[in-house]
Amino acid sequence: MKPSVRFKEIKMKLGVVGLPNVGKSTLFNAITHAGAEAANYPFCTIEPNVGVVAVPDERLEKLAALYSSKKVTPAVVEFVDIAGLVKGASRGEGLGNKFLSHIREVDAIVHVVRCFEDENVTHVENSVDPVRDIETINLELILADIEAVQKKQDRIRSAARGGADKNAAAEYAFLEKLLPHLEAEKPASSYPCTEEEQPMLDNLFLLSSKPVIYCANIAEKDMGEDEDKIPFVVAVKEYAAKHRAGVIVICAKTEEELSQMEEEDRAMFLEEFGLKESGLDKLIKASYSLLGLISYLTAGEKETRAWTIVKGTKAPQAAGKIHSDFEKGFIRAEVVEWETLLECGGLTGAREKGKVRSEGKDYVMKDGDVVLFRFNV
Repeated sequence: MKPSVRFKEIKMKLGVVGLPNVGKSTLFNAITHAGAEAANYPFCTIEPNVGVVAVPDERLEKLAALYSSKKVTPAVVEFVDIAGLVKGASRGEGLGNKFLSHIREVDAIVHVVRCFEDENVTHVENSVDPVRDIETINLELILADIEAVQKKQDRIRSAARGGADKNAAAEYAFLEKLLPHLEAEKPASSYPCTEEEQPMLDNLFLLSSKPVIYCANIAEKDMGEDEDKIPFVVAVKEYAAKHRAGVIVICAKTEEELSQMEEEDRAMFLEEFGLKESGLDKLIKASYSLLGLISYLTAGEKETRAWTIVKGTKAPQAAGKIHSDFEKGFIRAEVVEWETLLECGGLTGAREKGKVRSEGKDYVMKDGDVVLFRFNV
């Protein structure tokens, strides 16, 4: 009997954006099985669709088999499918500001870009030009940010005058430098922040400050082809490189078909096209890398579980993800690499072979660490 699978609390939230008819909702359907309506007309996604997806992790399956775990709890990602934006969205065109507000709540943006020709699928600009489309969306995000900064200035102007409120004065001075940067059509992510300014920028939750993964959506006929020989994809990659953004290449239509297949058929399909992983796997990996996230693991008969943390997190803070008492009363962490644990047949075997390390408060957690925390409260 397979162990039951439960989702843990959500730690990563991705907003899926793009112009209408670029394959955005098709991709969302594929990766979440949520069935968002996908039709050949703009704004078919009237409310943002939300889907929670388990992070594919072979380590959990193997550890759960080793311990005959009753439960498996993977890390999860929440995807928010946001209605197609158009030129003028920041001024209320199309579905406007309502949907820009949904983007403020996400950790990163998955920007789906059309990289295929299809006379049966209309394009809002009547032609396919990935870089133009990217810049259309990015400009709308910047214009919305300009409005947000101006509103913030209005709110703190009185308090900042005369310097009586030093915090307000410092923030107003920062906004006066940030605003011209945005007005020059540069994203907030490229603003050269000082150490003192960074918290002020973070607290603004600007749309153009969020990390971005460009998702180049190619035609089915281009599946398995060399990505660097597809002109539309090359253009997206060159743009992303200049703006320090991530890129993955997928065929949303194929991903939707894959999502409806049995696991064995899916593996055969991927092999046929010379693909090592699905678009979902690529997207999850790219998202984790972009946000600097890793997972450590706990394993046992009751439960095998993945815990998502920021790269560089030390052992006590990682323990705090499980329970605050673990961090407060942290004594040590007993750590073994997951593959080593499997090779040794479990924690007892790993201890006998001297493979379990005792780590203290300064230990920096690594991806794939299997941990038993010792604490006292």
